[in-house]
Amino acid sequence: MKIAAGADHAGYAVKKAVVRRLRAQGHEVLDMGTSDGETSVDYPGFAHAVADAVASGGVERGILVCGTGLGMCMAANRHRGVRAADATTPHLAEMSRRHNDANVLCLAGRVLSEDEAWAITEVWMTTPFEGDRHQRRVAAIDDTGDAG
Repeated sequence: MKIAAGADHAGYAVKKAVVRRLRAQGHEVLDMGTSDGETSVDYPGFAHAVADAVASGGVERGILVCGTGLGMCMAANRHRGVRAADATTPHLAEMSRRHNDANVLCLAGRVLSEDEAWAITEVWMTTPFEGDRHQRRVAAIDDTGDAG
């Protein structure tokens, strides 16, 4: 699978570990930065770069890491066709795939250990989307009409 990954300084170490393990499994990973964990950088630019790659179809999925995962998730979800999920447990990662067809995983670099982040990523990467009634709901995410 082709995956784009990005992180700010707070997520650098976790991103680096996850990217290494994904590559070891044979995935093609486009690392979109940051390139070190020492220099303070702003997360939105990395979130937008990864989300653009996913939204355009250049990659199948994206992984973003910041301190909490929340800022990356908010920025990525501004892109039409991106369904980013901030998952702090394997169960949340599984449900984000099964029911929401999440195509971007956001991780908390200051909350999760590298092993915890990998456990979450493994579940997210291997869990299929269930479709059926969930397909209608996923389609409604990009619907800008009135929910009324």
